[in-house]
Amino acid sequence: MRKRIIVVAGNIGAGKTSLTERIGARMNWLTGFESVSDNPYLPDFYADMKSWSFHLQVYFLGHRADQYLQAANATRSAILDRSIYEDAYIFARALHHMGNLSERDYMAYRRLFEVVMNGLPAPHLLIYLKAPVEVLMERIHRRARGIETGITISYLTLLESFYEEWLGSFDLCPMLTIRTDNLDYVNQESALETVTRSITDKLSGKEVIEL
Repeated sequence: MRKRIIVVAGNIGAGKTSLTERIGARMNWLTGFESVSDNPYLPDFYADMKSWSFHLQVYFLGHRADQYLQAANATRSAILDRSIYEDAYIFARALHHMGNLSERDYMAYRRLFEVVMNGLPAPHLLIYLKAPVEVLMERIHRRARGIETGITISYLTLLESFYEEWLGSFDLCPMLTIRTDNLDYVNQESALETVTRSITDKLSGKEVIEL
């Protein structure tokens, strides 16, 4: 298979990191993950979202653009946990919608995002992971990450609506949708094999229905 760039998108708790880890290991692909533990803005952001939303979004944009360029310049295929597009179309939009990102800062961020996007090649596949909001909430509670304590069902539902709107017109590359409440690729080898086969089929141009 030729070198490919695959990006994994999906709501909080959808299973992006688990899929990225397992597909990367199985296919011997490079992997890229979201900057959380080493993110210098997250503590300030969670203490005062209005003051730090713009800084956080710019940091994420730079981090993901650098990660994406490294994947594009590598000799091996790569799979990236969360796409750079979600920063703008989902999370920055949500911060603006909730009043934590001013109109001025939101528009400045979007202009910067468009400039960055114009310099990046399109991915070869976007994998969209989805599950009912109630399932996402249960997973978030189970993993008990301190930074996720303030996540609510209403917030996840808002993000879900933004995902559906964005992906309804997404045309940069082929997309594979996987219902992660139906496929337990973390614990079931057969489910992981099904997902792997669907990804390789999609990359080869075959028609693949939603899993």
